[in-house]
Amino acid sequence: MRPALDMARIRAALQESSVTQVIGHERLASTNTEAVAIAQPWALVLAEHQVGGKGRLGRSWSEVPRAGLAMSILVPEPPRAVGWVPLLTGLALHRAVLETTSVVTSIKWPNDVLGPSGGKLAGILCERIAAGVVIGAGLNVDHTLSELPVEGASSLALELGTHAGLDRSALVIAYVQHVDRLLADLTAGGAAAQGVRTAYRKHCATIGASVQVSGAAADHHGPLVALAVDDEGRLVLRDGSGRSFAVAAGDVRHVRMAE
Repeated sequence: MRPALDMARIRAALQESSVTQVIGHERLASTNTEAVAIAQPWALVLAEHQVGGKGRLGRSWSEVPRAGLAMSILVPEPPRAVGWVPLLTGLALHRAVLETTSVVTSIKWPNDVLGPSGGKLAGILCERIAAGVVIGAGLNVDHTLSELPVEGASSLALELGTHAGLDRSALVIAYVQHVDRLLADLTAGGAAAQGVRTAYRKHCATIGASVQVSGAAADHHGPLVALAVDDEGRLVLRDGSGRSFAVAAGDVRHVRMAE
């Protein structure tokens, strides 16, 4: 049987962070739903087995017990920069994975974390409520190929070629610490916030790629090229006629790398 998260270790490691409480569940429908119900800033909710996880566009999925991470945290909404919260979350996961496993990931705008193979390792869902922004993240850690939730997904174990040494508790700790620091920099504004944006752009594989976008880009024809991520966190695209336009994460259904 896969080992459980070490809740005592996680709580001890996050004592110096902004986290106010760490709530662990062996089985839970959705960590995002639980975080919304608690509505306490910096309350971290973890589930060993999430059976009704929430994704973008109302998608749902079930997780393999103790194979991955399902975690949600309510953070204060940063003034003038809420569009960057989903993006900095992807950056926090990228840094946590690199720090704890040495797997070098990339980010597909806005916040899908991709392994070296190109397979999706993590997905993120952010929900704005009166108390702030609930950040939900799911990371595939110890999954075998047959346990992956969807086609095109991957896991840290598959990227490394081994299940040995994968420490889910260390991943939680590193991820939350990075969210805390990045959000503080984003909220501070100025050079600190620009540093977050620059770091995200460095690891965003979408920038410079030909992409297929459904939703807001329906009126733009021809091949689309992702030019940049602007200071609002929007993806700047150029269409076949040479016109440039920007789309926000909430305006699109899918962004795919073009074949």
